[in-house]
This record gives sequence, C-alpha cells and structure tokens, in this order.
Amino acid sequence: MSKCRQCNIEVLDETERCPLCNTVLEPTIEVENMYPNIRVKSKKLVFFSRVYLFLAAVIEIILFNVCLLSDVQWLVFIICGLVLLFGYIVIKYAILGTSGYIVKTVVLTVIAVIMFVAIDFSVGYNGWSVNYVLPSGILLIDAVIVLLMMINRKNWQSYLIAQIFMVICGLAAVVLSAIGIITHPMLSIVAFDASVILLLGTMIIGGRRARVELKRRFHI
Repeated sequence: MSKCRQCNIEVLDETERCPLCNTVLEPTIEVENMYPNIRVKSKKLVFFSRVYLFLAAVIEIILFNVCLLSDVQWLVFIICGLVLLFGYIVIKYAILGTSGYIVKTVVLTVIAVIMFVAIDFSVGYNGWSVNYVLPSGILLIDAVIVLLMMINRKNWQSYLIAQIFMVICGLAAVVLSAIGIITHPMLSIVAFDASVILLLGTMIIGGRRARVELKRRFHI
C-alpha cells in the first residue's frame, strides 16, 4: 500500500505514481497487487513459442541430414515440416492471438485444409484432401458456430457473417464437384446443405435481430 501526500489518498495497488496527480507515492505497507499480472503469463507463452520454434528448427535440420545421408524419403521431411509449422501457427495465433474464437477457428481450419492439400500433392495426389478434408472442415466450423451461438445466446446474431462465409465455402466445394476436381461429392453436398440450413435457420428464427445485423454489416 502507498500514499499520495499531495492528494492525501491511499493507493492499494502496487504502483509507483498517483493515478490522480502522477506524483511519486510513498510506500506504507506491503500488499499484493490488486489486479492480476497478465504480463508474466504472456511472457511465459511467448518464451514457450520461441522454444517450440527452436526445437522445430532443430528437428527439421536433423531430418534434412537424415534424408540427405540415408534412404529415408524426403516426404518425411516435408510432412514433418508442415505439421511443425501448423503447430507453431496454433501457438502464435490461437493461444497468443487476440482474435475471437470463431475467427481463430475459421483461420486455423482453412490453414489446416491447405496443408492437407499440400500433403496430398506431395504423396502423389489421391484427392482425399478435397474429397473429405475440405467438406469436413466446413462441417467442423458449422458445428463450432452452433456451439458458440448456444454459449453466447445474447449476441448470437454476431455469427451471421461466419455463416455466410461457410455457405460460400460450401458452394465452392459444390462447384469443384461439378467441374470434376472433387470426385466423391456426397460429403461436399452435405456440408453445403448444412451451411445453408444453418443460415436459413438463423435468419428465419432470428427474425428482426438477424435482419438488423445484416443491415449493419453490409450498410444497407
């Protein structure tokens, strides 16, 4: 605890200056900080991310030497590198990032799908990434949207933009099926239908709040 002689007030938090006049405080008795020190936790997480990045680099260097000096396929080096890179993105964006849950879910899912497509191409491209991983990612995000709407019932309409984005992604999957890139379209059609049903349900059941949210977002 500290005291400001100029303002004649006592300050409970551990600060060096008065919040009113900015005068240097005179300490009286020792007390614990009244507010949680989030900087310590943040510094630990940043340090952990740096350690992870260092270990990932060491692993990739070792794998590079192993592939160079032995008969181990370079595919192991590529896939391991992609997995380690995704792990680092999760730490930096999902844990240390300040974006909302739905934004983190969408971004990480999109990155994961892209990485699976890259792995699919690296092993000769069998199409499993676009046939199954892509629509599964859409269904996963739809499920997360429903869960967040149930948790955040007072502000459920804020997820409308995410729903519209998932309808667009589902439509893209259907288009890929129509042009033959997706050869097993059943799961893609299910993902598109689920996204459309979710959006329609929100618009119809939500009524005026949903329409107001759309007008606010699109300035119409």
